[in-house]
Amino acid sequence: MTATTVQVPSFLEKWLGDEAEDLLIYQPKVSQNFLQLPGPDFVDRVFAQSDRNPQVLRSLQQLYSHGRLANTGYVSILPVDQGIEHSAGASFAPNPIYFDPERIIQLAMEGGCNAVATTLGVLGMTSRKYAHRIPFIAKLNHNELLTYPNQYDQIMFASVEQAWNLGAVAVGATIYFGSSESTRQIQEVSQAFALAHEYGMATILWCYLRNSAFTQDKDYHVAADLTAQANHLGVTIEADIIKQKLPECNKGYQAVNQGTGKKYGRTHDRVYTELTSDHPIDLTRYQVLNCYSGRAGLINSGGASGKNDFAEAIRTAVINKRAGGCGLISGRKTFQRPFEEGVKLFHAIQDVYLSDEVTIA
Repeated sequence: MTATTVQVPSFLEKWLGDEAEDLLIYQPKVSQNFLQLPGPDFVDRVFAQSDRNPQVLRSLQQLYSHGRLANTGYVSILPVDQGIEHSAGASFAPNPIYFDPERIIQLAMEGGCNAVATTLGVLGMTSRKYAHRIPFIAKLNHNELLTYPNQYDQIMFASVEQAWNLGAVAVGATIYFGSSESTRQIQEVSQAFALAHEYGMATILWCYLRNSAFTQDKDYHVAADLTAQANHLGVTIEADIIKQKLPECNKGYQAVNQGTGKKYGRTHDRVYTELTSDHPIDLTRYQVLNCYSGRAGLINSGGASGKNDFAEAIRTAVINKRAGGCGLISGRKTFQRPFEEGVKLFHAIQDVYLSDEVTIA
Protein backbone atom coordinates (compact mmCIF):
# COMPACT_ATOMS: atom_id res chain seq x y z
CA MET A 1 0.00 0.00 0.00
CA THR A 2 1.51 3.32 -1.00
CA ALA A 3 1.06 6.64 0.73
CA THR A 4 -0.68 8.05 -2.34
CA THR A 5 -4.23 9.26 -1.85
CA VAL A 6 -6.99 9.36 -4.41
CA GLN A 7 -10.31 11.14 -4.79
CA VAL A 8 -12.85 8.33 -4.80
CA PRO A 9 -15.39 8.77 -7.64
CA SER A 10 -18.74 9.70 -6.15
CA PHE A 11 -20.56 6.80 -7.84
CA LEU A 12 -18.23 4.32 -6.08
CA GLU A 13 -18.13 5.75 -2.57
CA LYS A 14 -21.24 4.07 -1.18
CA TRP A 15 -20.46 0.71 -2.79
CA LEU A 16 -16.77 0.28 -1.94
CA GLY A 17 -16.96 1.66 1.57
CA ASP A 18 -13.74 1.49 3.59
CA GLU A 19 -12.01 -0.46 0.80
CA ALA A 20 -12.44 2.32 -1.75
CA GLU A 21 -9.12 4.10 -1.53
CA ASP A 22 -7.10 0.90 -1.18
CA LEU A 23 -8.73 -0.72 -4.21
CA LEU A 24 -8.27 2.39 -6.34
CA ILE A 25 -4.59 3.12 -5.59
CA TYR A 26 -3.08 -0.31 -4.89
CA GLN A 27 -0.11 -1.20 -7.13
CA PRO A 28 0.20 -4.96 -7.64
CA LYS A 29 3.40 -6.99 -7.49
CA VAL A 30 3.24 -7.95 -11.18
CA SER A 31 3.56 -4.88 -13.40
CA GLN A 32 0.99 -4.22 -16.11
CA ASN A 33 3.96 -4.18 -18.49
CA PHE A 34 3.82 -7.98 -18.42
CA LEU A 35 0.29 -7.95 -19.84
CA GLN A 36 -1.64 -7.41 -23.03
CA LEU A 37 -4.21 -4.94 -21.74
CA PRO A 38 -7.81 -4.41 -22.91
CA GLY A 39 -8.33 -1.61 -25.40
CA PRO A 40 -10.25 -0.63 -28.54
CA ASP A 41 -7.60 -2.35 -30.71
CA PHE A 42 -7.54 -5.62 -28.74
CA VAL A 43 -8.67 -7.89 -31.59
CA ASP A 44 -6.21 -6.28 -34.04
CA ARG A 45 -3.37 -6.21 -31.54
CA VAL A 46 -3.72 -9.71 -30.14
CA PHE A 47 -5.96 -12.06 -32.09
CA ALA A 48 -5.02 -10.89 -35.59
CA GLN A 49 -1.55 -12.34 -34.84
CA SER A 50 -3.01 -15.71 -33.85
CA ASP A 51 -4.27 -18.73 -35.79
CA ARG A 52 -7.89 -17.52 -35.56
CA ASN A 53 -9.37 -17.25 -39.04
CA PRO A 54 -10.99 -14.05 -40.37
CA GLN A 55 -14.47 -15.27 -39.48
CA VAL A 56 -13.43 -15.72 -35.83
CA LEU A 57 -11.86 -12.26 -35.84
CA ARG A 58 -15.13 -10.84 -37.12
CA SER A 59 -17.08 -12.67 -34.40
CA LEU A 60 -14.73 -11.43 -31.69
CA GLN A 61 -14.94 -7.88 -32.99
CA GLN A 62 -18.73 -8.14 -33.05
CA LEU A 63 -18.68 -9.25 -29.41
CA TYR A 64 -16.35 -6.41 -28.37
CA SER A 65 -18.27 -3.81 -30.42
CA HIS A 66 -21.75 -4.14 -28.93
CA GLY A 67 -23.55 -2.51 -26.00
CA ARG A 68 -22.53 0.28 -23.66
CA LEU A 69 -18.92 -0.97 -23.54
CA ALA A 70 -18.59 -1.12 -27.33
CA ASN A 71 -15.06 -0.54 -28.64
CA THR A 72 -13.47 -0.20 -25.19
CA GLY A 73 -11.90 -3.66 -25.01
CA TYR A 74 -14.25 -4.58 -22.14
CA VAL A 75 -17.31 -6.82 -22.07
CA SER A 76 -20.43 -7.12 -19.93
CA ILE A 77 -22.27 -10.40 -20.46
CA LEU A 78 -25.57 -11.79 -19.16
CA PRO A 79 -25.41 -15.58 -18.65
CA VAL A 80 -28.62 -17.52 -18.03
CA ASP A 81 -28.10 -21.26 -18.09
CA GLN A 82 -29.03 -21.59 -14.43
CA GLY A 83 -32.36 -23.18 -15.34
CA ILE A 84 -30.37 -26.37 -15.88
CA GLU A 85 -27.48 -25.85 -13.49
CA HIS A 86 -29.64 -24.87 -10.52
CA SER A 87 -33.14 -25.91 -11.77
CA ALA A 88 -35.63 -23.58 -13.38
CA GLY A 89 -37.63 -23.31 -10.18
CA ALA A 90 -34.67 -22.29 -8.04
CA SER A 91 -33.45 -19.85 -10.67
CA PHE A 92 -36.64 -18.19 -11.90
CA ALA A 93 -39.13 -18.42 -9.03
CA PRO A 94 -37.73 -15.19 -7.50
CA ASN A 95 -38.70 -13.41 -10.74
CA PRO A 96 -41.04 -15.58 -12.87
CA ILE A 97 -40.89 -13.34 -15.95
CA TYR A 98 -37.63 -15.10 -16.85
CA PHE A 99 -39.36 -18.42 -17.46
CA ASP A 100 -40.05 -16.64 -20.78
CA PRO A 101 -36.79 -16.74 -22.79
CA GLU A 102 -37.59 -13.50 -24.61
CA ARG A 103 -37.34 -11.61 -21.34
CA ILE A 104 -33.79 -12.90 -20.89
CA ILE A 105 -32.79 -11.43 -24.24
CA GLN A 106 -34.58 -8.19 -23.45
CA LEU A 107 -32.74 -7.85 -20.13
CA ALA A 108 -29.40 -8.20 -21.90
CA MET A 109 -30.40 -5.60 -24.49
CA GLU A 110 -31.83 -3.08 -22.04
CA GLY A 111 -28.87 -3.67 -19.76
CA GLY A 112 -26.46 -2.61 -22.51
CA CYS A 113 -24.67 -5.96 -22.53
CA ASN A 114 -22.12 -6.97 -25.16
CA ALA A 115 -23.78 -10.38 -25.46
CA VAL A 116 -26.11 -12.91 -23.86
CA ALA A 117 -24.91 -16.43 -23.02
CA THR A 118 -27.63 -19.00 -22.56
CA THR A 119 -28.99 -22.37 -23.59
CA LEU A 120 -29.75 -23.79 -27.01
CA GLY A 121 -33.45 -23.73 -26.13
CA VAL A 122 -33.51 -20.04 -25.20
CA LEU A 123 -31.52 -18.97 -28.24
CA GLY A 124 -33.41 -21.28 -30.56
CA MET A 125 -36.73 -19.86 -29.41
CA THR A 126 -35.60 -16.25 -29.93
CA SER A 127 -32.96 -16.36 -32.68
CA ARG A 128 -35.02 -15.11 -35.64
CA LYS A 129 -36.13 -12.03 -33.73
CA TYR A 130 -32.92 -11.17 -31.87
CA ALA A 131 -29.79 -12.89 -33.30
CA HIS A 132 -29.03 -9.83 -35.47
CA ARG A 133 -29.73 -7.39 -32.62
CA ILE A 134 -27.41 -8.71 -29.88
CA PRO A 135 -24.54 -11.23 -30.06
CA PHE A 136 -25.57 -14.73 -28.99
CA ILE A 137 -23.25 -17.07 -27.05
CA ALA A 138 -24.51 -20.66 -27.10
CA LYS A 139 -23.62 -22.59 -23.95
CA LEU A 140 -22.88 -26.13 -25.15
CA ASN A 141 -22.66 -28.13 -21.93
CA HIS A 142 -24.37 -28.06 -18.56
CA ASN A 143 -24.56 -29.81 -15.20
CA GLU A 144 -28.09 -31.11 -14.62
CA LEU A 145 -29.34 -31.87 -11.13
CA LEU A 146 -32.44 -33.98 -11.80
CA THR A 147 -30.63 -37.32 -11.84
CA TYR A 148 -30.77 -39.09 -8.48
CA PRO A 149 -28.47 -39.11 -6.68
CA ASN A 150 -27.31 -35.70 -7.93
CA GLN A 151 -24.24 -35.86 -10.13
CA TYR A 152 -21.78 -33.07 -10.86
CA ASP A 153 -20.69 -33.48 -14.45
CA GLN A 154 -20.72 -31.19 -17.46
CA ILE A 155 -22.37 -32.98 -20.36
CA MET A 156 -23.07 -31.76 -23.89
CA PHE A 157 -26.60 -30.47 -24.47
CA ALA A 158 -25.96 -28.78 -27.83
CA SER A 159 -23.64 -29.02 -30.83
CA VAL A 160 -21.41 -26.48 -32.53
CA GLU A 161 -23.48 -26.86 -35.69
CA GLN A 162 -26.67 -25.94 -33.84
CA ALA A 163 -24.97 -22.87 -32.38
CA TRP A 164 -23.85 -21.75 -35.83
CA ASN A 165 -27.31 -22.36 -37.34
CA LEU A 166 -29.04 -20.12 -34.79
CA GLY A 167 -26.62 -17.25 -35.49
CA ALA A 168 -24.34 -17.41 -32.44
CA VAL A 169 -21.09 -15.43 -32.61
CA ALA A 170 -19.54 -17.59 -29.90
CA VAL A 171 -19.90 -20.85 -28.03
CA GLY A 172 -19.37 -21.34 -24.32
CA ALA A 173 -18.60 -24.38 -22.22
CA THR A 174 -17.67 -25.32 -18.66
CA ILE A 175 -14.95 -27.67 -17.48
CA TYR A 176 -14.83 -28.87 -13.88
CA PHE A 177 -11.05 -28.94 -13.53
CA GLY A 178 -9.89 -31.29 -10.78
CA SER A 179 -12.98 -33.52 -11.00
CA SER A 180 -12.88 -37.20 -11.93
CA GLU A 181 -14.68 -36.29 -15.20
CA SER A 182 -12.31 -33.47 -16.17
CA THR A 183 -10.21 -35.55 -18.58
CA ARG A 184 -13.28 -36.35 -20.69
CA GLN A 185 -14.57 -32.78 -20.44
CA ILE A 186 -11.22 -31.33 -21.58
CA GLN A 187 -11.24 -33.60 -24.63
CA GLU A 188 -14.88 -32.86 -25.50
CA VAL A 189 -14.55 -29.10 -25.13
CA SER A 190 -11.22 -28.96 -26.96
CA GLN A 191 -12.81 -30.69 -29.96
CA ALA A 192 -15.88 -28.47 -29.79
CA PHE A 193 -13.77 -25.29 -29.62
CA ALA A 194 -11.66 -26.38 -32.59
CA LEU A 195 -14.83 -26.95 -34.63
CA ALA A 196 -16.32 -23.65 -33.45
CA HIS A 197 -13.23 -21.83 -34.70
CA GLU A 198 -13.58 -23.60 -38.05
CA TYR A 199 -17.16 -22.32 -38.22
CA GLY A 200 -15.96 -18.80 -37.40
CA MET A 201 -17.26 -18.54 -33.83
CA ALA A 202 -15.34 -17.32 -30.79
CA THR A 203 -14.92 -19.52 -27.71
CA ILE A 204 -15.53 -18.79 -24.01
CA LEU A 205 -14.61 -21.24 -21.25
CA TRP A 206 -15.97 -21.31 -17.72
CA CYS A 207 -12.86 -22.62 -15.89
CA TYR A 208 -14.33 -23.97 -12.66
CA LEU A 209 -12.77 -26.21 -10.04
CA ARG A 210 -14.65 -29.10 -8.48
CA ASN A 211 -13.22 -31.61 -6.04
CA SER A 212 -14.00 -32.21 -2.37
CA ALA A 213 -10.25 -32.08 -1.67
CA PHE A 214 -10.31 -28.37 -2.51
CA THR A 215 -12.42 -27.75 0.61
CA GLN A 216 -10.08 -27.72 3.58
CA ASP A 217 -9.90 -25.07 6.32
CA LYS A 218 -11.54 -22.78 3.71
CA ASP A 219 -12.90 -23.09 0.18
CA TYR A 220 -9.92 -23.37 -2.13
CA HIS A 221 -12.17 -23.67 -5.18
CA VAL A 222 -11.59 -19.89 -5.30
CA ALA A 223 -7.85 -19.98 -4.56
CA ALA A 224 -5.76 -17.81 -6.88
CA ASP A 225 -3.11 -20.44 -7.58
CA LEU A 226 -5.57 -23.22 -8.43
CA THR A 227 -7.99 -21.09 -10.45
CA ALA A 228 -5.08 -19.53 -12.33
CA GLN A 229 -3.87 -22.97 -13.37
CA ALA A 230 -7.40 -23.79 -14.55
CA ASN A 231 -7.24 -20.60 -16.63
CA HIS A 232 -3.94 -21.73 -18.12
CA LEU A 233 -5.44 -25.06 -19.12
CA GLY A 234 -8.37 -23.17 -20.64
CA VAL A 235 -6.25 -20.99 -22.90
CA THR A 236 -4.28 -24.09 -23.86
CA ILE A 237 -7.38 -25.46 -25.61
CA GLU A 238 -7.80 -22.06 -27.32
CA ALA A 239 -10.50 -20.40 -25.28
CA ASP A 240 -10.62 -16.79 -26.53
CA ILE A 241 -12.15 -15.54 -23.26
CA ILE A 242 -11.81 -17.13 -19.82
CA LYS A 243 -14.57 -16.92 -17.24
CA GLN A 244 -13.38 -17.41 -13.67
CA LYS A 245 -14.66 -16.73 -10.17
CA LEU A 246 -13.01 -13.84 -8.37
CA PRO A 247 -10.22 -15.29 -6.18
CA GLU A 248 -10.74 -15.10 -2.43
CA CYS A 249 -7.66 -16.87 -1.08
CA ASN A 250 -4.37 -18.46 -2.14
CA LYS A 251 -2.06 -21.42 -1.42
CA GLY A 252 -4.52 -24.03 -2.59
CA TYR A 253 -1.77 -26.46 -3.51
CA GLN A 254 -0.35 -26.38 0.01
CA ALA A 255 -3.79 -26.76 1.57
CA VAL A 256 -4.58 -29.87 -0.47
CA ASN A 257 -1.15 -31.36 0.29
CA GLN A 258 -1.57 -30.78 3.99
CA GLY A 259 -5.23 -31.73 4.20
CA THR A 260 -4.93 -35.00 2.29
CA GLY A 261 -1.43 -35.95 3.35
CA LYS A 262 -0.65 -36.67 -0.30
CA LYS A 263 1.49 -34.80 -2.79
CA TYR A 264 -0.68 -32.75 -5.11
CA GLY A 265 0.27 -30.82 -8.23
CA ARG A 266 3.22 -28.48 -8.63
CA THR A 267 3.84 -24.85 -7.78
CA HIS A 268 6.74 -22.54 -6.90
CA ASP A 269 7.56 -20.40 -3.86
CA ARG A 270 7.93 -17.35 -6.09
CA VAL A 271 4.20 -17.50 -6.86
CA TYR A 272 3.51 -16.55 -3.25
CA THR A 273 6.51 -14.34 -2.43
CA GLU A 274 6.92 -12.28 -5.61
CA LEU A 275 3.88 -12.72 -7.88
CA THR A 276 1.00 -12.55 -5.41
CA SER A 277 -0.02 -11.28 -1.99
CA ASP A 278 -3.26 -11.43 -0.04
CA HIS A 279 -4.57 -8.37 -1.87
CA PRO A 280 -7.51 -9.14 -4.23
CA ILE A 281 -5.90 -7.20 -7.10
CA ASP A 282 -2.71 -9.26 -6.80
CA LEU A 283 -4.71 -12.48 -6.69
CA THR A 284 -6.75 -11.50 -9.75
CA ARG A 285 -3.69 -10.28 -11.64
CA TYR A 286 -2.21 -13.75 -11.21
CA GLN A 287 -5.34 -15.12 -12.89
CA VAL A 288 -4.82 -12.66 -15.76
CA LEU A 289 -1.14 -13.61 -16.00
CA ASN A 290 -2.18 -17.23 -16.51
CA CYS A 291 -4.50 -16.24 -19.36
CA TYR A 292 -1.38 -15.99 -21.55
CA SER A 293 -0.57 -12.63 -19.95
CA GLY A 294 -3.99 -11.26 -20.83
CA ARG A 295 -4.00 -12.38 -24.47
CA ALA A 296 -7.19 -14.26 -23.62
CA GLY A 297 -9.45 -11.84 -21.76
CA LEU A 298 -10.42 -12.64 -18.18
CA ILE A 299 -14.02 -12.07 -17.11
CA ASN A 300 -14.85 -12.58 -13.46
CA SER A 301 -17.90 -13.19 -11.34
CA GLY A 302 -18.13 -13.26 -7.61
CA GLY A 303 -20.42 -14.63 -4.95
CA ALA A 304 -24.00 -15.80 -4.86
CA SER A 305 -26.97 -13.46 -5.09
CA GLY A 306 -27.92 -11.49 -1.99
CA LYS A 307 -28.91 -8.16 -0.54
CA ASN A 308 -25.47 -6.66 -1.24
CA ASP A 309 -25.49 -7.50 -4.97
CA PHE A 310 -24.68 -3.96 -6.11
CA ALA A 311 -21.75 -3.56 -3.73
CA GLU A 312 -20.35 -7.00 -4.49
CA ALA A 313 -20.70 -6.66 -8.26
CA ILE A 314 -19.14 -3.20 -8.38
CA ARG A 315 -16.28 -4.29 -6.11
CA THR A 316 -15.66 -7.24 -8.44
CA ALA A 317 -15.68 -4.93 -11.47
CA VAL A 318 -13.13 -2.57 -9.88
CA ILE A 319 -10.82 -5.46 -8.99
CA ASN A 320 -11.15 -7.08 -12.41
CA LYS A 321 -10.48 -3.84 -14.27
CA ARG A 322 -7.55 -2.76 -12.12
CA ALA A 323 -6.02 -6.26 -12.37
CA GLY A 324 -6.13 -6.16 -16.17
CA GLY A 325 -9.23 -8.26 -16.78
CA CYS A 326 -11.68 -7.54 -19.58
CA GLY A 327 -15.06 -7.50 -17.89
CA LEU A 328 -17.76 -9.10 -15.80
CA ILE A 329 -20.37 -11.76 -16.30
CA SER A 330 -23.47 -11.25 -14.16
CA GLY A 331 -26.34 -13.70 -13.95
CA ARG A 332 -28.47 -14.29 -10.87
CA LYS A 333 -27.54 -10.90 -9.44
CA THR A 334 -29.41 -9.31 -12.35
CA PHE A 335 -32.29 -11.62 -13.24
CA GLN A 336 -33.34 -12.55 -9.70
CA ARG A 337 -34.51 -8.98 -9.08
CA PRO A 338 -37.07 -6.70 -10.77
CA PHE A 339 -36.29 -6.02 -14.43
CA GLU A 340 -35.52 -2.32 -13.92
CA GLU A 341 -33.15 -3.09 -11.04
CA GLY A 342 -31.34 -5.67 -13.16
CA VAL A 343 -30.82 -3.04 -15.85
CA LYS A 344 -29.49 -0.57 -13.25
CA LEU A 345 -27.05 -3.15 -11.93
CA PHE A 346 -25.66 -3.78 -15.40
CA HIS A 347 -25.26 -0.06 -15.97
CA ALA A 348 -23.52 0.38 -12.62
CA ILE A 349 -21.02 -2.37 -13.48
CA GLN A 350 -20.42 -0.89 -16.93
CA ASP A 351 -19.86 2.56 -15.44
CA VAL A 352 -16.77 1.16 -13.71
CA TYR A 353 -15.26 0.15 -17.06
CA LEU A 354 -16.30 3.44 -18.68
CA SER A 355 -14.76 5.54 -15.89
CA ASP A 356 -11.37 7.13 -16.49
CA GLU A 357 -11.02 7.39 -12.72
CA VAL A 358 -10.75 3.61 -12.36
CA THR A 359 -7.42 2.78 -13.96
CA ILE A 360 -5.50 -0.41 -14.66
CA ALA A 361 -3.05 -0.86 -11.78
